[in-house]
Amino acid sequence: MKIICIGQNYLEHIKELNSAIPDEPVFFLKPDTALLLANKPFYIPDFSNDIHYEVEIVLKINRLGKNISENFAHKYYDELTVGIDFTARDIQKIQKTKALPWEKAKGFDNAAPVGKFVSKDKLPSMNNLNFYLNINAKTVQKGNTSDLLFSFDKIISFISQFITLKIGDLIFTGTPVGVGAVNINDKLEAFLEEEKLLAFEIK
Repeated sequence: MKIICIGQNYLEHIKELNSAIPDEPVFFLKPDTALLLANKPFYIPDFSNDIHYEVEIVLKINRLGKNISENFAHKYYDELTVGIDFTARDIQKIQKTKALPWEKAKGFDNAAPVGKFVSKDKLPSMNNLNFYLNINAKTVQKGNTSDLLFSFDKIISFISQFITLKIGDLIFTGTPVGVGAVNINDKLEAFLEEEKLLAFEIK
């Protein structure tokens, strides 16, 4: 199982990070050791003083696929949820400055909390899904998939040109505007279409 993350997929988030608008999907990988399940607490690592939350919709791949046509990409997942792409922003800034890879900032242990998966058949159009993140009962991020630069189907098709997708692989599809730092004792709750799928504490 691998975790594939799409960066820079919501315009307003791109603006808040002063990044360039991509002309194709940007993706990177997290190791399976980044996965955090069952609403277990997230412990802030010693090596960073600036861990940021990024709420995202997460797709679970349900069949083997390579060079998938965009027209058939919707057949390659039938469950989705919400997850947090934790980022050590201080480390990421250093890596960017030196034009180095981001793995230290994105792929550390437990940097990918994932919620309970739900069937896409129970949800409205994949192109009009609402999701949001509350911290300490206050909404800090809100997104809708109608604002994606690259749709779920485009993402799946694009990734599969380079990397074979396998059953159980997870795709983080990008975060909307509103990212920020977490602090010890924060309580995070992530929702998809008003259903709470993920809830955990920062330790």
